[in-house]
Amino acid sequence: MVFLEIISISIDEETLSELNEIQRALGFKSRSKMLRSTIDLLLGEYRALESLNGRHEVVFIITYRDKEKNHVSNILHKFENEVKVTVHQHRGTMCLDTLNIDADSEVIKRLFKEMKGSKCIRSLNFALLGHY
Repeated sequence: MVFLEIISISIDEETLSELNEIQRALGFKSRSKMLRSTIDLLLGEYRALESLNGRHEVVFIITYRDKEKNHVSNILHKFENEVKVTVHQHRGTMCLDTLNIDADSEVIKRLFKEMKGSKCIRSLNFALLGHY
């Protein structure tokens, strides 16, 4: 039998409402099961990045609130030599950026960690395009 550790988190009412809606829509039996699934995705993403070595081309897709664009821009300016293409679009008060990045794996890891750690970035996904 696997022992599951109980942890607690604090989230705002809007996020909780969204989580409850997603739980129902995706058919998760409980919030705990849904959050464990989400954590598994994060762990897989992290492991995939940590295993990278050499030079790679990746695409990052980030979302954030329009009012946070200056903070996000400050992060991206630190990596301006590695970000080859940026596509920016709006939907209401949200922004979505698609970033094509060509860099050494250590730089990609630093950018990913900085964006993942930012309170301003709502979501971050990536796809590995190639290694050379």
